[in-house]
Amino acid sequence: MNKTDTIIITCTSLARHVKVAQEKMGTDYQVVGMARELHYHPKKMREKILDTLEELPESIENVLVGMGLCGGSWDLVVTPRRIVIPRMDDCITMLLHTDDTLHPVLKEKRHFYFRDSDRGMYSFAKRREEYEKKYGPKKAQRIMDIWFSYYTNANIIDTGAYDCREEGFMQVAKMSAAAMDCELGYVKGSNRVLEKLISGQWDEQFLVIEPGRVLLMEDFH
Repeated sequence: MNKTDTIIITCTSLARHVKVAQEKMGTDYQVVGMARELHYHPKKMREKILDTLEELPESIENVLVGMGLCGGSWDLVVTPRRIVIPRMDDCITMLLHTDDTLHPVLKEKRHFYFRDSDRGMYSFAKRREEYEKKYGPKKAQRIMDIWFSYYTNANIIDTGAYDCREEGFMQVAKMSAAAMDCELGYVKGSNRVLEKLISGQWDEQFLVIEPGRVLLMEDFH
């Protein structure tokens, strides 16, 4: 693989982690971001993926995917290029991996996970503000209560790729945990999966889909 025949497609929520992984592994592949908000609409995410693959230059032979299955958005995708994708349900599971053992799902039940990208327009404070403008304070509170009633814990994933104890980030995380009425804590994670993806260390944690083969949802399980 080289800079001219390989490209990375990733969710924008992992942009910092991909950048750090490339710096560590000494690569400089072009990165194409899939907008994080498309995760709320898997069909739209899939359409964007297909459009992106179709528009790639003919010189691209390898597509490294910095995403998981993500709501089935990679199901039934086929391309004349090699696709390498973590064999995992989503990017949270990717960041929770700390070794080379395959775990298709690593999230604990009733646990919500924060990472560096969960701030700004993606913070719960921002979402509450949007709901209050649209529905009023009382209905906004009911929506938040229903939305987060399932969760009992809020965990910050410490991957080492960002300062998860930085004051600004901690303030946002604390406010979000409080809005969820959850206890805030830390869980160990890593950038290992992305580092392996970028450096060609494709073991059982990855699917390597050769050109012309259809990528299926069951391949991930």
